[in-house]
Amino acid sequence: MRFTLRQLEIFVAVARAGSVSRAARQLSLSQSATSTSLGEFERQFDCQLFDRLGKRLRLNELGQHLLPRAAALLDRAVEVEETLRGQAGIGALQVGATLTIGNYLAALLVGAFMRRHPESRIRLHVHNTDTVVDRVANYMLDLGLIEGECNHRDVEVTPWIEDELVVFCAPDHPLADVGQISAEQLFDEAWILREEGSGTRRTLDYALRDFPDRLNIRLELEHTEAIKRAVESGLGIGCISRLALRDAFRRGNLVPLITPQLDLRRQFYFIWHREKYHTAGMQEFLRQCQALTHGIRTTDDLDLSSIPARIE
Repeated sequence: MRFTLRQLEIFVAVARAGSVSRAARQLSLSQSATSTSLGEFERQFDCQLFDRLGKRLRLNELGQHLLPRAAALLDRAVEVEETLRGQAGIGALQVGATLTIGNYLAALLVGAFMRRHPESRIRLHVHNTDTVVDRVANYMLDLGLIEGECNHRDVEVTPWIEDELVVFCAPDHPLADVGQISAEQLFDEAWILREEGSGTRRTLDYALRDFPDRLNIRLELEHTEAIKRAVESGLGIGCISRLALRDAFRRGNLVPLITPQLDLRRQFYFIWHREKYHTAGMQEFLRQCQALTHGIRTTDDLDLSSIPARIE
């Protein structure tokens, strides 16, 4: 062959990082060595894989066509190397998760996964839905667990388990003892919400799509725990996953509101690039997630303390 795996590794790193300097740091190489290798790779085949925009590099059509094949070949090469070393197994895995999944499910899943496979190298990245989708589409993550819709043409989407949002307030809030809350009453309140681009915010916005009024948003926060604290302190009402509010409801720190006019159900999904090679680690992690939720319809039925036992 006229190319080396090292050249492919450098090409993939530059494609993901968007610049030679960032790719060089990730690979622990000098910038000149990285640039030279990439240039030789292109000259060997008399082609150009990137459009040069100042110091930034953007994949052109040929580069976009090559990237999934190069990434898949590198994944297989790692498996071959581990087999030759007598260490065939899970290897490395980059998992992305949105905030609710990352904080309340994925962290526990990763812990259980690493206990079962101590030789594995797994890294969990927690971001909002848009960021996880973007990183999966650009091969920066092997697998994503998201709580919002994904319509990216390069990303495969598979349903996982149903989840439900709930509107909530502090126990001394005027709405706490009202019973059923109408949509009109909700528009009169100050709201503490997730930021735009999050799956949680999209679910709420979609549930309110047929109402002409706009919410009075006092704060937009990127973390569910911050939203819970703000609502508990009386700054307004909020809407996040029931899964994230279990303990607060049980302790009485926060109170669920009954909102029959709003359909706040949503789906959790697995996502991966359509051309992503499914490594042993990906397959095993997906199997573990599916084992966790086998026979369970919604996250509200999950017993989080039983996660290690359920994935056996």
